[in-house]
Amino acid sequence: MSADPSKRISSSAAGELLEPPKEWTEVPLSSVADVRFSGVDKLSRPSEEPVRLCNYVDVYNNDYITPDLEFMRASATSSEIVRFGLKLGDVIVTKDSETPDDIGVPTIVDYTAPDLVCGYHLALIRPNAGEVDPTFLGKQLAHHRHARRFGQLANGLTRYGLPTSAVSDAPIWRPKLLSEQQEIGRILRLVDKAIAKTEAVISKLHLVRTGLIHDLLTRGLDKDGQLRDPVAHPKQFQNSALGYIPCEWKVKDCQRLCREIVVGIVVKPTQYYVEQGVPALRSANIRENGITLTDLVFISPESNEQLRKSMLHTGDVVTVRTGYPGTTCVVPSDLEGANCIDLIISRPNGEIVPKFLAIWVNSPFGKDQVLRVQGGLAQQHFNVGEMKNLLVATPEADEQAAIVDRIESVDSEIAAENIELGKLVVLKSGLMNDLLTGHVRVPTTH
Repeated sequence: MSADPSKRISSSAAGELLEPPKEWTEVPLSSVADVRFSGVDKLSRPSEEPVRLCNYVDVYNNDYITPDLEFMRASATSSEIVRFGLKLGDVIVTKDSETPDDIGVPTIVDYTAPDLVCGYHLALIRPNAGEVDPTFLGKQLAHHRHARRFGQLANGLTRYGLPTSAVSDAPIWRPKLLSEQQEIGRILRLVDKAIAKTEAVISKLHLVRTGLIHDLLTRGLDKDGQLRDPVAHPKQFQNSALGYIPCEWKVKDCQRLCREIVVGIVVKPTQYYVEQGVPALRSANIRENGITLTDLVFISPESNEQLRKSMLHTGDVVTVRTGYPGTTCVVPSDLEGANCIDLIISRPNGEIVPKFLAIWVNSPFGKDQVLRVQGGLAQQHFNVGEMKNLLVATPEADEQAAIVDRIESVDSEIAAENIELGKLVVLKSGLMNDLLTGHVRVPTTH
């Protein structure tokens, strides 16, 4: 399962427990587990045995080490394989990082093989059987108490590392009953499983969306709402500057499809900034799935009136010029009258549906043209003239609208799954704070 925002749990502002409840004990990690710092590097040497490395990114990006991960090929000595070979129930934490507030990130080993070895920049932790449950231990180390402590103990200037004692002496809070630890681990694994399942659905929906966009922008929808079939009905298609497209479609440049294409504020935009006023969108606010209102800047109403040329209206299409050039979305009604900085503004005419234009520019058919005019480099400027010349395969407006509806249907499913994922992450955060501190106890059968 890929890492999620709840892998490290942030501190709750109020009611934080400073010591475990009386039914729990606090012990140093080394008293309930064997801690080993690995030095097995990613090189392959003829004198050593070939191995697969569980390396830093495998640990950092995953809550569990599972057989579906692709491990790096390397080599290790026989003694290293014995000492750092993975066993089921091991816990691994990152012992090095570029920042002190992102160190000591744990994972739990659910898969092992004779050639699978813990790589360098990692600490291998092997729990003592019968004393601490591996899942409980891994989740304990993910709690903000340890994240904060590890950050304070990390040494370095440009790269930070944990000394052995920082890990070995980590104070572990644990219920006296192993069965209670196991029940806590079981509950948290159930939430992780639900998160992983939801992430898999989202990933699959994104693949569906990618395939759907390709089909819809090359085959379109016939009068019955079905995808045209170029194999069964080749005469329904024509060759064009954009490849084979339906015969009813026309290839037009954006200049012919828009009343106007202009650029937002580009000359010393900071001179217009005020604390509160009219929102002014920047590149960071533009996403393919819409406009984000985080990190907004504002200009005064007087400046907005003065800069009417770049004032935004509902249905305008805005495109990023620099950074991620070509990223495009449509201005919603609640941003009517806002302004923008260093964005291309395209104002569609009646020949093209704004959302269809945005989908086209964001698709491979649009992005390829954006990259082509930049020599393949994605950090150059995408200019108004290049936007005017960008070619679009254009159906009739009704078909454009039908295509947009199909894509937005999938977008709605993705949005709903993302909401569900957010709820699960919040649930996991709350459970970890409650269960791993003894604030809420779980019933056991022993």
